[in-house]
Amino acid sequence: MRVTVAEHHDLPILDLRPAGELAPNLALPWIVKLRYGVLFGQILLLLSTHFVFDVELPIAWLAIPLALTAASNLLLSYFAKAFGVRRALGSILTLDTICLTALLALSGGPANPFSLLYLVQITLSAVVLSKEWTWALGILSIVGFGLLFPVHVRVSIFEAHHTTEGFSTHLIGMWIAFAAGAFLITIFIGKVSEALRKREQEVLSLQLQAARNERLSSIVTLAAGAAHELGTPLATIAIASRELETRNLQLSKDPDVAEDARLIRTEVQRCSQILHRMSARGGEPMGESRTKVNFADFMDGLRSEFPPSERNQLQIIVAGDMEATIPADATRQVLTALVRNAVESSSDGRPISITAEIADARARFTVADSGSGMPPEILNRLGEPFFTTKAPGKGMGLGIFLARVFTERLGGNLVFESEIGRGTKALLELPLSTV
Repeated sequence: MRVTVAEHHDLPILDLRPAGELAPNLALPWIVKLRYGVLFGQILLLLSTHFVFDVELPIAWLAIPLALTAASNLLLSYFAKAFGVRRALGSILTLDTICLTALLALSGGPANPFSLLYLVQITLSAVVLSKEWTWALGILSIVGFGLLFPVHVRVSIFEAHHTTEGFSTHLIGMWIAFAAGAFLITIFIGKVSEALRKREQEVLSLQLQAARNERLSSIVTLAAGAAHELGTPLATIAIASRELETRNLQLSKDPDVAEDARLIRTEVQRCSQILHRMSARGGEPMGESRTKVNFADFMDGLRSEFPPSERNQLQIIVAGDMEATIPADATRQVLTALVRNAVESSSDGRPISITAEIADARARFTVADSGSGMPPEILNRLGEPFFTTKAPGKGMGLGIFLARVFTERLGGNLVFESEIGRGTKALLELPLSTV
């Protein structure tokens, strides 16, 4: 399974479905109300024409498409859940076009002035559905209008404006005008609606980015405070370990005690370096300037971030003698987090492959382990802040989150691939300027 962490969204309060899916969901309840209103208006109009104006209409046959419209509206919510909102709305608008054709055919055909209602379905589709649905409804409406010429029930009240038998020039002109209007609505309203949907998606994406930046700022503030508070006890531990080593040399001269004191001092120094990165100056790597680095030297520096017991697992591969301009410190921090995860998932000492290369004007780093791998439900949550599968006290779940933020700001990609029993591969790609 492959997951692009830079595209993973961790804030469910924002609806970030594709732009084409937002409008149908928002429009569904309004279309249900609109169809009820149109249905009521059609019934009232037909009854008024038949009983008030004494126009003979086949009421029994007219009731069939009206009943079909009412039944479909009652089942519209069910169709939306079963087949998807877009498909349900597209099918319903198609049904409305067919029912309108039947109603017009039974009440005067092309001479019925309410043939302009064809444009309602086309307009609704242009606003809330895709251009494919809109074109399909436009063509169906034009064909339906054309079929009304040879197949319709004549109503004298609608034919007072022309007396010629057969095809009326006026009605043919109406058909051509209708076709032109349908095409114009399909093209222009469709383009405007698509532009609005894309703009809506851009606004939602900016809201997501702002929320991420706010969360990152709070994490940086917390880290800076923790780094400041931990500085003093670490300095005290360093002094105590130095005094322990000195006292041991003066009294017992036990080599094990001396070695432990040196180990404590070394680890304290590593902790101090980590806290320095977390401090106020430690926030700078996210926006640090790019520097020229040699990939071989850079990867040697990465190896030195790990204790000797773990360095033997690292198999570093550098494709040739490459030099490039990258934000070196921040990139090293991201790779350190990725390698640290790989080391922890390969606790039995199995090798970890780290590859560095330049491809397509990008620096590409691959970290692959042969550990147990991750199931899809875990892989899909990678990059969420404070999400971790480690035991309490072993991690806060911020490494991949910060790596994702760093990658996004540079316009790069962070991709994870994992299979149960076959390990995990992390691919980090960053745009660069080769030197």
